[in-house]
Amino acid sequence: MLLRLQSVLDKTSLERIRARLAEAQFDDGRKTAGKRARSVKNNMQLDPADEPGKSIGAAVTDALRKHTVFVAAAVPKTIAPVIVSRYVPGMEYGSHVDNAIMWGQTALRSDIALTVFLTDPKDYDGGELTIEDSTFGVHRLKLPAGDGFLYPANTLHRVTPVTRGHRDAAVTWIQSLVRGVEQRRILFDLERIAAGLRSRAPDAAEAGTLSSVYHSLLRLWAEP
Repeated sequence: MLLRLQSVLDKTSLERIRARLAEAQFDDGRKTAGKRARSVKNNMQLDPADEPGKSIGAAVTDALRKHTVFVAAAVPKTIAPVIVSRYVPGMEYGSHVDNAIMWGQTALRSDIALTVFLTDPKDYDGGELTIEDSTFGVHRLKLPAGDGFLYPANTLHRVTPVTRGHRDAAVTWIQSLVRGVEQRRILFDLERIAAGLRSRAPDAAEAGTLSSVYHSLLRLWAEP
């Protein structure tokens, strides 16, 4: 499922993060790339285990857990430590697929990838997140700061070269309680329909029925 997440970070959170980034020291991004990705990765990033990467990552993770659309779409079990990346002119990340297993303190199966944009699109040229979907073709994304984009981690994707300014983004991966992409889509659609019905007619019997169906399917498909 490809999905835009609006306003993952609000204006105040973005301002705090940008203030930290203005004085941050970035490392070579290839340090955390897999064998194949290392040959096409050319960016910088913050260490998620040290400051300021640690506190910025925690703020992004906290915002995601409070974002109702993200929770409905991802049904998250585990969110990987957030990596904050920076691209300056001449940097890019060539076509690659993310590793199936992310190794940290515990192993995480990367079902879903997520990019949260931290730089306003007008402040840089290039740097589009480009996703090659086998069904719907190529998607080129350059979203407003604070918005995120969620996509299957096994999707071929890249970041095009930055030619002006710099592009900052927060990237993470999610192991979902529901492994299957199609099952997550069904649950997401049901939850969105149920939420709409609850807002329009909270006492309607159909709202309770939809909720029952949703949770019955979640019990069938979840892998706690």
